[in-house]
Amino acid sequence: MKLYLRNGFLEKSEPLVMGILNVTPDSFSDAGRFFSENDALAHAREMVAAGAAIIDVGGESTRPGAARIGLDEEIDRVLPVIAGIKEQTGVLVSIDTSKEEVARLAVDEGGADLVNDISAFSFSERMATVVAELNVPVILMHIKGTPENMQRDPSYADVVTEIKNYFQEKIDYALSHGIKKEKIILDPGIGFGKRLEDNIAIIRNLRQFAAFDLPILIGLSRKSFLGLLAGEEVPEKREAETLAANLLAVRNGAAILRVHDVANTVKALKVWQSLA
Repeated sequence: MKLYLRNGFLEKSEPLVMGILNVTPDSFSDAGRFFSENDALAHAREMVAAGAAIIDVGGESTRPGAARIGLDEEIDRVLPVIAGIKEQTGVLVSIDTSKEEVARLAVDEGGADLVNDISAFSFSERMATVVAELNVPVILMHIKGTPENMQRDPSYADVVTEIKNYFQEKIDYALSHGIKKEKIILDPGIGFGKRLEDNIAIIRNLRQFAAFDLPILIGLSRKSFLGLLAGEEVPEKREAETLAANLLAVRNGAAILRVHDVANTVKALKVWQSLA
């Protein structure tokens, strides 16, 4: 895949591994572990050393039922961490936010390289305009509802078709606001307003999204549907399940894997590619 950046591009034949860095006290898996700046930066360095191509920094939990936080609080959480990662490692950094003010500061002051918007511009009127002005890649994710209500009885007649229609609408919206098509990455939003059968259908039918000719990001790491399939209630103990599902996603066309465990994901991909 070729990832078009603000200046230049990154081209890789293998999938990119994106390491998750939640600078929050309440994320569903690693809540509070990397809330301090020093702990966050140490973990970022570990993930880069393990082979992460991108570090995804988020200051607001998007777990099911999570409430939104204020603008200043989110900025205070993420900005020093992003700047520190860029200074210490030089790795690509994405800012996981749906607030245009956070996105602008993260890129212009922190040095972030991508914007990861779980709402695909739905939570902020000016996010598309800001992304176009910043000229950075943007990840557009499918979500049904908001983190507060997305898992309250979600339903679909045909989840894959609905996501495809959603993506087309969001791509058209992005283009109309000046975002270049090659700067768009699509994320079908595993676990965001989805039932077990919906998540399974998305992974099995991932190749249908190839029609957009855009990179597909999959973020299924440690999610609850994996626990339902394998009988594991503790998110941190779902790494085997995560690896299995991610390898299937790669086989079906995923170009970027957003994960907690970078080291084992990189190793699994090396073995899988050697044997494939």
